[in-house]
Amino acid sequence: MREIISAVLSDDASSEDYAALPVPDSYRGAFVRKDEAGMFEGLPSAAKDPAKSLHVGEVPTPELGPGEALIAVMASAINYNTVWSSIFEPLPTFGFLERYARTGPLAARHDQPFHVVGSDLSGVVLRTGPGVGRWKPGDRVVAHCLSVELESPDGHDDTMLDPEQRIWGYETNYGGLAELALVKANQLMPKPAHLTWEEAASSGLVNSTAYRQLVSRNGAGMKQGDVVLIWGAGGGLGSYATQIALNGGAIPVCVVSSEHKAELARAMGAELVIDRAAEGFRFWRDEQTPDAREWKRFGARIRELTGSEDPDIVLEHPGRETFGASVFVARRGGTVVTCASTSGFQHQYDNRYLWMGLKRVIGSHFANYREAWQANRLVTKGMVHPTLSTVHPLSTVGEAAREVHLNQHSGKVGILCLAPREGLGVTAPELRSRHEKAINRFRSSNLP
Repeated sequence: MREIISAVLSDDASSEDYAALPVPDSYRGAFVRKDEAGMFEGLPSAAKDPAKSLHVGEVPTPELGPGEALIAVMASAINYNTVWSSIFEPLPTFGFLERYARTGPLAARHDQPFHVVGSDLSGVVLRTGPGVGRWKPGDRVVAHCLSVELESPDGHDDTMLDPEQRIWGYETNYGGLAELALVKANQLMPKPAHLTWEEAASSGLVNSTAYRQLVSRNGAGMKQGDVVLIWGAGGGLGSYATQIALNGGAIPVCVVSSEHKAELARAMGAELVIDRAAEGFRFWRDEQTPDAREWKRFGARIRELTGSEDPDIVLEHPGRETFGASVFVARRGGTVVTCASTSGFQHQYDNRYLWMGLKRVIGSHFANYREAWQANRLVTKGMVHPTLSTVHPLSTVGEAAREVHLNQHSGKVGILCLAPREGLGVTAPELRSRHEKAINRFRSSNLP
């Protein structure tokens, strides 16, 4: 790996130089083990510790197939799907790998007794497989996490509808929390030149997800002036959604869980912020009973902030805890666009407020290549900024995943893979200098 790192740090290595570098037989990756998939059985989710299940060690380098690229990973990031993988919820990911393996000989490589996880990366192309023409060794890239086969007609209007669509690093092996990663070439996008490796790695999954949810015709189709309720605006998905709403002329109403995160939302430019902890919003009387009175109190608070307007769009991702409130507060004819369900997948709501209010619920899952490319373009042009708060070395990836699992973070949590230290990888210093303040606003935001 030393030769690869030296080539990247030299900044003047040619494509031929990268192509001549030896590919190691193995590399360090963060993985869960198939024989440990039952290790947390009987424990509540909060007691399941990713630091106990995520291992960092040597794994064999996979064979490179047609249409694929092998990436030297400089940095990656923690997403909630890494948490799910590491606590084996809602089910162990090895079932995904087994089903994928049955689709053909090339896919069979993914069915292993280990699963290298991670759905974000920034790095350098090391090798490309047959049929790859757009990318070459030495290209600086980021990767989005849509792995798709495109052998079915269903995916050719929107690749997220392809029946063989998978999330790389969650439903496939050889993900981004590692020194090397295997991706399809159509996952690759140009690395934003003004960002460091760790900053560039923090945007792919959540920024693309927020873009599809809010902007795309496949999501809510946000327009100027829309009131957009954003849950978890101080976290990964919510912080990008807030920026996208502001950049698109919408009016975000940011819901956060602490004054610290409220300050972060205001620093991004949001003026309407609800600290649900400080204001005591609790949407369930007990485990089985939603509290409609709290929905009404919450709706009244939103109207107080907006001048008596209800949200045109609700960006919903907590799931069970908040979904009933989301359906209630959306305006007549409004849209609730939902993904993730990090607080639980079984939603309960009062359908009268949906049907009689002529509201829509849209399920949204990651983004297609065009949506991901457009979202990355906003970052590349300095219109949307990374929301990276803390960075860990690969060796402590389990502790980093635990932070996200317990909501002890703000923005995104980054992981250094081959990058020897933070702050490397910037090749457009003038653009960076224009956006330095915005880029750094999350860097000092680690919770006290």
